[in-house]
Amino acid sequence: MIKKILKSSLSHLIIIFICILSVVPFLWLLSTALKGRAENIFAYPPVFIPKDITLENFKEVLKLVPILRYILNSLIVAIMAVVLNVVFAGLASYPLARMNFKGKKIIFFAILATIMVPFQTLMVPIYMIVLKLNLIDSYSTFRGYLGLVLPFAVSAFGIFLLRQAFLAIPKEIEESAVVDGCNSLQIFFRILFPMIKPQVAVLAIFTFISSWGDFLWPSIVLTSEKLYTLPVGINNMSSNFGADYRLVASGAIISLVPIIIFFLLLQKYFIKGSQDGAIKG
Repeated sequence: MIKKILKSSLSHLIIIFICILSVVPFLWLLSTALKGRAENIFAYPPVFIPKDITLENFKEVLKLVPILRYILNSLIVAIMAVVLNVVFAGLASYPLARMNFKGKKIIFFAILATIMVPFQTLMVPIYMIVLKLNLIDSYSTFRGYLGLVLPFAVSAFGIFLLRQAFLAIPKEIEESAVVDGCNSLQIFFRILFPMIKPQVAVLAIFTFISSWGDFLWPSIVLTSEKLYTLPVGINNMSSNFGADYRLVASGAIISLVPIIIFFLLLQKYFIKGSQDGAIKG
């Protein structure tokens, strides 16, 4: 009994320690953003609670930098990426999970193998393709968005996640739909796809966060400041503000708000999807 209590206490202490490690950088960022000009943000020992809390840094960022435009660009790109990933991953995972055809396992393992290929190794050929297709923001705003989104329109992780979700659905449900006269597309859109909403929410959240925080690809493709996404805009902002870390911290805090809102809207499905997402089949 004592051994069990000690083991449980140790597990909780480790979890608490990891949580603290995760939260402290955010608290320091928030503290820096709320400190006034009179306070030393590099004081030692560190001071987490500002003496005089102020929102002037946020007002100054909104005044000096078109950060709302950056947020709008990131929202458009992230939402497009979420929609394309959910649709394409769903359409690709459905036959891999519910249909029988030659080479199915080979195709599935080939898709999984792409996870091991770093994006940096594919950057040059992808950029050349985007350039040949004129999907650069110098041609038009819409093409600029497409150039940002299309290289990430589907992922092996998304196909794997939704395939496992489809495998968990009893075969009898699909057979009943066939008896009622449904074709494959009707079975997919009307019956099976609505049943995997939790896993779709998990994929949507991961895709949104990944697209929202992506810096490398947008910094290569974008040439016009009016299409800067938030990470590129914040990087440009930090160079413009120089050593004023209060403004940089304020911009970073503003950039976190849409992610938090998106997660809160889907958290019910995310938690259920995480619980139901054990590998099966």
